[in-house]
Amino acid sequence: MTPEDGPDRSDEDSRARIVEAGRLLFARPWTFRLGVVRLDGLPPADRTEIAFAGRSNVGKSSLLNALTGQKGLARTSNTPGRTQELNIFETADTPLRLVDMPGYGYAAAPKAKVEAWTRLIKQYLQGRPTLRRVFLLIDSRHGLKKADEPLLDLLDQAAVSYQVVLTKADKVGATALTEVMETVRGALARRPASHPLILVTSSEKGTGIAELRAAIADLV
Repeated sequence: MTPEDGPDRSDEDSRARIVEAGRLLFARPWTFRLGVVRLDGLPPADRTEIAFAGRSNVGKSSLLNALTGQKGLARTSNTPGRTQELNIFETADTPLRLVDMPGYGYAAAPKAKVEAWTRLIKQYLQGRPTLRRVFLLIDSRHGLKKADEPLLDLLDQAAVSYQVVLTKADKVGATALTEVMETVRGALARRPASHPLILVTSSEKGTGIAELRAAIADLV
């Protein structure tokens, strides 16, 4: 292709198709199916599962609501650590299940509760054959923290593909956002299960939601 040819039209068409597939996937009405506190309480492994993980108060519930276009689907709270189980979301006639994992890194949570969350997450990651990817949410204002490292190690050990999604991108300036992205990219470079593409989102502004939908649709 010469400079006069312009962008590759086939690449543009392919991206447009997957973005539209993502839009249609999440245009359906999603519902909360159940909350799971034990691995044997999970639904049958009969469809692709995509999980969302992140520190408490990273904005998981807000992102799920923006993703599905349903403000009240996932509960949001000003109290970190509210999600204490695997919350399962489904929609009719779609071979996909969304899994909201318990938040971690909230120091005020009782030790026994933190241990229970950790055990549940570990069992799920290591024992769920239909889990295709974990989207790891990282606050754009803070980047990767020490509390993220145990989950990163676990994901690598379990050989579960994971992809970083920066949240609350509207809360930081462009320069700071670029610096966070570069720092995160460098930290992930040595991790074998991490996906190289970092997604940047804002649930409040809608930034990056179409791209996240497209990434999920590409896995189904």
